Amino acid sequence: MSYGVEGVGQPVVLLHGFGEDSSVWENQVDYLRHNYQVIVPDIPGSGKSELTDDVSMEGIAGVVKQIIEAEELDAVVLIGHSMGGYATMAFAEQYPHMLDGFGLFHSTAAADTEEKKEARRKGIAFIEKNGANEFLETTIPNLFADTTKEKKPELIKAFTASLPKFSRPALKAYYEAMIARPERIDLFSKTDLPVLFIIGEQDNLISFEDVLKQSSMPRVSYIHVLHHSGHMGMLEEPAKANAAIEEFLMELK
Repeated sequence: MSYGVEGVGQPVVLLHGFGEDSSVWENQVDYLRHNYQVIVPDIPGSGKSELTDDVSMEGIAGVVKQIIEAEELDAVVLIGHSMGGYATMAFAEQYPHMLDGFGLFHSTAAADTEEKKEARRKGIAFIEKNGANEFLETTIPNLFADTTKEKKPELIKAFTASLPKFSRPALKAYYEAMIARPERIDLFSKTDLPVLFIIGEQDNLISFEDVLKQSSMPRVSYIHVLHHSGHMGMLEEPAKANAAIEEFLMELK
């Protein structure tokens, strides 16, 4: 497993999503490392981490647990983007004693709908036929808001150029794991932990309205809407994303 650690202070783990690696958090690491210990793993099969036999959401949560133990930390704040948010929910369910709080960054506790599962199956077929990075290059524009496409096309181009190389087995395994993941919405009403929700108003992948409903369920919620972001707010509105994360961390102190 590969992961980076920068800074000293309250530990926060930023867990990237599908088709990314830890470098997607570069803006957040540069901002937060001055006051916090920022840990950014590459999930198995992404970046410099080798693909393992278990990339289920529970399996990824287990990897995060190993990293926390390796760093000899009692508890962290865990924030996951997209698929990383699904793994964050699995971690909060299994290891709540290792958390001071957790957050969903453009993510949801809901399981895939049948329509979404079918779309993922079609994605798997495309990956098998055309390759992993070819698949990502065709889907990347859908991750960004229309505002970004119009005003910052160079951002999308730069993100596409920076993508790490992925294998067909890795992307297929992620999709299969996301199809199989259970719904964890009930966890919000059961947890005593504070929960951060960062929502992209123009997100085409995660329902804005559904996540707003989920955000009312925890006992303590911190809700931030990025009005000019799609699914990639850490890149589309980095300053606002940084401020949202920092506000959450400061409140937890």
